[in-house]
Amino acid sequence: MAKTARPSTHPPHLDPVVHRALAAGSSDLLVADADLHGLSFDDLAVPELALGGASVDGCRFAGVEAREADWCSTRLRETTFERLDVPVVRAPRGVWRDVLFTGARLGSVEAYETNWHSVHFVGCKLSFVNLRGAELLDVAFTDCVIEELDLLSTTARRVAFRGTRLGRLNAQQARLEHVDLRGCELEAVDGLDGLRGATISPAQLDLLAPLLAREKGLKVEER
Repeated sequence: MAKTARPSTHPPHLDPVVHRALAAGSSDLLVADADLHGLSFDDLAVPELALGGASVDGCRFAGVEAREADWCSTRLRETTFERLDVPVVRAPRGVWRDVLFTGARLGSVEAYETNWHSVHFVGCKLSFVNLRGAELLDVAFTDCVIEELDLLSTTARRVAFRGTRLGRLNAQQARLEHVDLRGCELEAVDGLDGLRGATISPAQLDLLAPLLAREKGLKVEER
């Protein structure tokens, strides 16, 4: 009996986030350097979601709106965000582990030099995501729209894009391993050399062929 070929591109390992009994959280707890554990924040509208330097463990945010969010050096663990609506998110140098976003609408997301492990975005719309210098392990974007994704000098392993439209990808100096772009509608790429280690579809190769030729100085002409 013939053996089934093992996929050469490994998918992300995403641990489910399961909330049990959560206590009700209030907006006055959303402050810098807070220590939040086992709380549910529902249907809140605040000027700023200020959690810089905070530790957020086992919490749920549902229907939260803010003009901006300060998540600088924030630690998120086993936390979910449902229908989060924030135009400006400043989240550099944070550590996110087992985090789920569903139905979020985020504008500019400054998440450079972050560490993401088992992070999943589902049905989200993101305008600009800056992950420069970040370390990504087991990350997935499912049924999302991302206008621009910056992976300059990013290290990414087991990252997948499923049913997602990606307007522009900057892969300059990226270090990729088991990054699956086949489920992605990819429109433009900067830094083709940085795609080494990614998996693409034949249709995406047709899209990238003119860019490859231009980058390598090749002339493509009819005889």
